[in-house]
Amino acid sequence: MNRNIVFSNLVWRFFERVGAQGVTFLVSIVLARLLDPETYGVIALVTVFTSILQVFIDAGMGRALIQKKDADDADFSTVFWFNISFSILIYVGMFAAAPLIASFYRVNDLIPVIRVQSLVLILSGVKNVQQAYVSRKMLFKKFFFATLGGTIGAAGIGIGMAYCGFGVWALVAQYLFNQIVDTIILWITVRWRPQFYFSFDRLRILFNYGWKLLVSAILDTGYRNIRTLLIGKLYTASELAYYNRGHQFPNFIITNINSSIDSVLLPAMSKRQDDSSQVKSMLRKSIVTSTYIMAPMMMGLAACSESLVKVVLTDKWILCVPFLRIFCITYMFIPIHSSNLNAINAMGRSDLFMKLEIIKKIFEFTVLVLVMNKGVLAIAYSLFIIEIPNQFINAYPNKKLLNYSYKEQIKDVFPGIFLAICMGIIVYSINYFRVNEMIMLLIQITAGVLVFGIGSMIFKPIGYQYILLILKDYLYHKKK
Repeated sequence: MNRNIVFSNLVWRFFERVGAQGVTFLVSIVLARLLDPETYGVIALVTVFTSILQVFIDAGMGRALIQKKDADDADFSTVFWFNISFSILIYVGMFAAAPLIASFYRVNDLIPVIRVQSLVLILSGVKNVQQAYVSRKMLFKKFFFATLGGTIGAAGIGIGMAYCGFGVWALVAQYLFNQIVDTIILWITVRWRPQFYFSFDRLRILFNYGWKLLVSAILDTGYRNIRTLLIGKLYTASELAYYNRGHQFPNFIITNINSSIDSVLLPAMSKRQDDSSQVKSMLRKSIVTSTYIMAPMMMGLAACSESLVKVVLTDKWILCVPFLRIFCITYMFIPIHSSNLNAINAMGRSDLFMKLEIIKKIFEFTVLVLVMNKGVLAIAYSLFIIEIPNQFINAYPNKKLLNYSYKEQIKDVFPGIFLAICMGIIVYSINYFRVNEMIMLLIQITAGVLVFGIGSMIFKPIGYQYILLILKDYLYHKKK
């Protein structure tokens, strides 16, 4: 696949993620200033269940369509009708289970919130195949307009309703409106339309690959959301809100950068799945480049977290700072996880992907059970405890598949991470100066950019060199 096509799609996917998530992020900051932490805690309880159920629709079959080398309209149509039927069935089940969920949390007001927010499950069924089509055909420019349109409209609705005192319904309306407009615009801009065709044979072939990814996604999403469920059950809604808010800042960066790379990397690797040397080269560049970009962002965010929270969210959210720092340090290594798993999927080894997920989740659930009664902070620290073992588990198969070991990967990313840590130490030391919080934040950001930028130009880590080569190559072909 032409490197410029890959880079162009990566740029559009990144703009889509940054645009959409950026607006959502800014709106969440405004809403955090208008709403109290307990309101956010309530909506987090509902999201636990919708997130897990959405995996049944979003994971597995969509990726199977992307990975299958000869997928055609019959495959896409079969998955479309299956997803629509399945998503309606799941929504009906969620509607009926709403009283039980509300009873579990002992919050009767959750019933209507659950039933309305769960409509997102049907919307996912409608647009899932369109998203897979865009990914397979590398049409990420379509995503940009679809996602940004819904996000901007949802921003106005969410802020307006919060200002008028609608509380938790402001968050529900914002989320639903965003998904509705996303779906409509995606259907308008993407030309593919389902045929009145359904084949059990086609579904079986796709399901044979996709069910393993589905099981893996359920385990991963289930584990992440069970943490939220346990915090909501064992502790207060406010504590859950601080935990989630600490997760939001680093997750914003991770979602934008990592999901952009993942979305483009899987179809690009899949097209080269018969050439392991090409896949290895793409995997190496992905890990090194994305770590080089993410590491300074995560370390910088952790270092200036206290002044950032005070300036952006006000003092009422200061208790989220420890969680923010833990998530930043943990998420710095996300590229090692996601890029290795993308390579395994691209090679058609969804069976191996599932086995890895089972091994990891046995370990992760064991750690979670050991710490769940020791406080919310202990639950957050457990993520850091399992980080290094999980890195090794995800990277291990590619030593045989692609001759790219975990040791080599760490050696490749170490220069960028070490430079980021040095930058983080310098930025954190600025906290000891007694100045206005806004001024301190601006000084910290400026210092972080200068230290990492100058350090990169002096020491020239591999990630820095890759980015320069990609930009030079892209600009050269643009001039031709």
